[in-house]
Amino acid sequence: MDLRKLKKLIDLVEQSGIAELEITEGEEKVRISRSGVAQAVPPVPAQAPQAVAPAAPSGATTPGAAQPQTEEPPQGHAMKAPMVGTFYRAPAPGAKAFVEVGQQVAEGDVLCIIEAMKLLNEIEADHAGAIKAILVENGQPVEYGQPLFLIG
Repeated sequence: MDLRKLKKLIDLVEQSGIAELEITEGEEKVRISRSGVAQAVPPVPAQAPQAVAPAAPSGATTPGAAQPQTEEPPQGHAMKAPMVGTFYRAPAPGAKAFVEVGQQVAEGDVLCIIEAMKLLNEIEADHAGAIKAILVENGQPVEYGQPLFLIG
């Protein structure tokens, strides 16, 4: 690669503010990364635990806020993931979700889809009742046995 091209690329990286640029021309490969950006990243996580630590005691001192989270699981049947995969609330992007909080479901109704190894598996309710909570975000990976819904 021409030295003039390299200098132009370095200038572009510095001016644009991007952290890293990688270019391949034939068999030649060049990676340009900014050291200033990499050094700025570590202090952010170091500050995050300090911000989280004070929040935990304040949440613990407010028993009313902590109790609803601990009361929800005993109040309903936890519908658990039968497999590992990616959780989807709707049959297709932009489509209406299979179920919403407060909706009545019967045993065997489809609640969600879990994608595993490029296969879409419809997950059916194993318990009848009302959906009290949806415990997983759309598109989030789930583990075997992870609670997905609370049905009451």
